[in-house]
Amino acid sequence: MEIQVAVAKVHKYATSESGDTLEMIERPHGGLSLVLADGQRSGKAAKAISNLVARKAISLLAEGVRDGAAARAAHDYLYANRGGKVSATLNIVSVDLVTKTVVISRNSHCPVIVADNHGVRTLDAPSQPIGIYPGTKPVITELPIAPHTWLVVFTDGALAAGQRYRERLDMVQLVSDFLANGKRDAQAMADAILERAVELDRGRPSDDISVLVIAIEPRMREDNVRRMTVSFPIDKLEKK
Repeated sequence: MEIQVAVAKVHKYATSESGDTLEMIERPHGGLSLVLADGQRSGKAAKAISNLVARKAISLLAEGVRDGAAARAAHDYLYANRGGKVSATLNIVSVDLVTKTVVISRNSHCPVIVADNHGVRTLDAPSQPIGIYPGTKPVITELPIAPHTWLVVFTDGALAAGQRYRERLDMVQLVSDFLANGKRDAQAMADAILERAVELDRGRPSDDISVLVIAIEPRMREDNVRRMTVSFPIDKLEKK
C-alpha cells in the first residue's frame, strides 16, 4: 500500500494571506501526521494564530506525544497565550504504522469525510474549537489502515461556500461521484473540491478554504521511494 497526501487551499477574496496552516511530519516510530489549523477570522491575524497552533502540535508529535495529548496541549498553549479570547479549529490526522490505524483528532465543527469499502460517511460528532473553553478535548476516531481508504478534511471556508447565494457544497456527494468515476488520485480530488467551493462563491471565496485529502491505496510503483511535490504560487515581487 501507499499513502497519498494532497492539499488545495486558497485565501479569502481581497485578503493577502490565508489564515489556515497545514503541517506534515513523519512520526518517530513510523507513519505520517498531518495538522490543519484555522485561526479565528482571516488574514495575517488568523495566520499568526494558526501558525502558533500548528507549530505547537507538530513539535509535540515529533517528540512522540500521542495525537490527543498534542491537541489538548495546543489548546492549553493557545488558551494561556491569548487569555481565552481567541479560537482556532484544529484537525490532526495520523497514519500510525505502530498501531496500524488511522487516527483522526477533531476540534472543529467541520466534519471529516471517510470513504472506504463500507461506503462514504461523515465523522461529525459535536466538537469544540480550541483556545476558548477550559479543558477542551478533541473528538478522536480510529480506523484500521486498509486499502481504498480516503479521508477528506477541510476548513469552514468550504463548509460556507455558496451560502451567500443560498447554495451549499455537498461534500459527501462530491466525494462519492469522484470515486465512482474510478479516479484514485488524491490531488485531483482535492483540486476538484476546491474548484467547486470557489465556483459556488462565484470566484470570490467568502473565507479561507483548505482541503486536505489522505488516501491509502495499493502501491502504484514497485520501488520504495518517498515522493512529495509542492506547488506554491507567488505574486509578482516588487523591487526594493
